[in-house]
Amino acid sequence: MKDIHDVSKKASKVSNLLQSLSKCSRGAIALLLLLGSACSSVETNITPTAGSKTQNPTQNLSQNQDKKVILTTFTVIADMAQQVAGDRAIVQSLTKIGAEVHGYEPTPSDLQRGQQADLILDNGLNLERWAEKFYGNLQDVPRVTLSEGVEVINIAQDEAAGKPNPHAWMSPKAALIYVENIRKALGDLDPVNASVYNSNAAAYGEKIKALDQKLRETIATVPPEKRFIVSCEGAFSYIAKDYGLKELYLWAVNSDQQATPKQVQNVIEQVKSQQIPVVFCESTVSADTQKQVARETGAKFAGVFYVDSLTTPGGVAPTYLDLLTYNINTLVKGLKNSKQ
Repeated sequence: MKDIHDVSKKASKVSNLLQSLSKCSRGAIALLLLLGSACSSVETNITPTAGSKTQNPTQNLSQNQDKKVILTTFTVIADMAQQVAGDRAIVQSLTKIGAEVHGYEPTPSDLQRGQQADLILDNGLNLERWAEKFYGNLQDVPRVTLSEGVEVINIAQDEAAGKPNPHAWMSPKAALIYVENIRKALGDLDPVNASVYNSNAAAYGEKIKALDQKLRETIATVPPEKRFIVSCEGAFSYIAKDYGLKELYLWAVNSDQQATPKQVQNVIEQVKSQQIPVVFCESTVSADTQKQVARETGAKFAGVFYVDSLTTPGGVAPTYLDLLTYNINTLVKGLKNSKQ
């Protein structure tokens, strides 16, 4: 009889709990669901950033409720934004590490994350060709295009000729404009922490300027007539202009991802005639065609560059500054060590 009595008491408690829950407003329940959904959707998409404390929103949720959520379209600008935000905002990248951003196809969960964000930062210049459709499915989420104010370089060849080259962040000079646009955007969104964003942006800008000078000195060790950069994608126009490099590529933007016979032949002829010793590709696309160029010209395929995506924390380019450093060091090493 005692067991029956205990069961009866437990059943009564469950009944009381259910009655209490039924009194909750729909808004409260929706809020709980929203917070739970936000936690699960961002856990694996926080951009790792060296030198900053990026929070995991699944931990200490109560401490994060007053922080703004900043969503970026790809990992490189997520790192920039995190450097400016510090620990005062939660920064997420829509695309994951290693993803190709040009032809990305947002998922329903991406739309959910976009709607939950306080601000979206994109690159613009037709980099995110899917962006307008993505934004069209969101309501009242502010967004800022970070390339605003950059001196645009137009693509010079192929079907994309005359259109803006979207890879402006590859120039440290242009990156300073990105950082300033991030600073303004975060300050407008979150005036309470504006002084922190201003300070972080200034410090980060100084690091970019110092790296710019270091990269110039590194490239200066290569004779001017040997300063070629041959890649799969035409992603180096801005940095080539800054540092006096001669750029050669298979296709203009990675959304093509397939070189035509004419494009391949053009690169082969240029590599042969200019006696270019090394060729490269980008980490987010197949290097098979560029390896073909290397075989047919006698040049060495000297590895990949990082442009549209960072690496994991244990990789060679976990931050934007690491990305630039690795690319230039890899290029110069290849040009100087080759016997061709």
